[in-house]
Amino acid sequence: MQGWIKLHRKILDNEIWHDVTTFRLFTLLLLQAVHKDGVKVKGIELKRGQYLRSYSKLAEDLEYKEKRGYKKVSKSTVLRSVKKLVEEGMVSVSETDYGTVFTILKYHEYQGFDDDNETLIETVNEPLSERNRNVIETLSEQEQELKNVRIKECKEDTTTTAPVENPIQLFEKLLCRLSPNQSHSLYQWVDDFGGKTEIVNEAITIADNKNKRYFGFVEYLLKEWTNNKIDSLDRVRAFEQEKFNKAKIKPYPRKGAVRTEMLPDWFYESNQPKQEKSAKPEDDLARKKAELQEKLKKLKSGTES
Repeated sequence: MQGWIKLHRKILDNEIWHDVTTFRLFTLLLLQAVHKDGVKVKGIELKRGQYLRSYSKLAEDLEYKEKRGYKKVSKSTVLRSVKKLVEEGMVSVSETDYGTVFTILKYHEYQGFDDDNETLIETVNEPLSERNRNVIETLSEQEQELKNVRIKECKEDTTTTAPVENPIQLFEKLLCRLSPNQSHSLYQWVDDFGGKTEIVNEAITIADNKNKRYFGFVEYLLKEWTNNKIDSLDRVRAFEQEKFNKAKIKPYPRKGAVRTEMLPDWFYESNQPKQEKSAKPEDDLARKKAELQEKLKKLKSGTES
């Protein structure tokens, strides 16, 4: 497909400008939408401003470069962005056997080539009652349709090696029933980990092994891994093993007062260096007497000589 599209500067004021994935998705749909009626794709006749694509393929289309490699956007993230575009009244969706037909609402105003009037990307500022009701479906119907597709794709989510169990099914099988809000939070956690369902499932498995069968503990683990920027199953397991090893060697704290043993006096006496016994008085006199006798002998010998 060749050519160019118009993009109004008012897009800077739109909420999707601050949502990178949603903005890229809307731009992609604008670029890929057919510019005339009657274009057939897989036997489906498209009208101007429509594009036929599956959510899985859109996830591949939105792949982006990060550092030295490329990172894919998860299907659940794409679904969330589509929902936002639907709620903003910028896109409508319709499911077919060959994929989803995305319709750019008011495409003729976005991409009108007759003049240069600034009539682009203003749908968000108009009341819903003034939009083209022949094109747009009701938001409630589309939201339900997106939810159904989301549940279907989660159940079909597989890796190249083995199927990955749906986190909600695994949670309710091993731990307890989930509320709708908790189920939604689990899907959000899958998104936060880049669509890696196996990481969320690992948190559920750990909670089961530790006999902590409640949602709060699972979310505690996921928050801890996020704070430590852990983004793979191998790193999760290494992190948990390191935690286990540290807890294993940590000394067990002693509670209460520590008992001090009293040692007997003889223990200290036995360790004192032995002192020489002081000489008795009579021994001292005998020593002095001997000294005097020795001196007398020397005097006598000196006189005789």
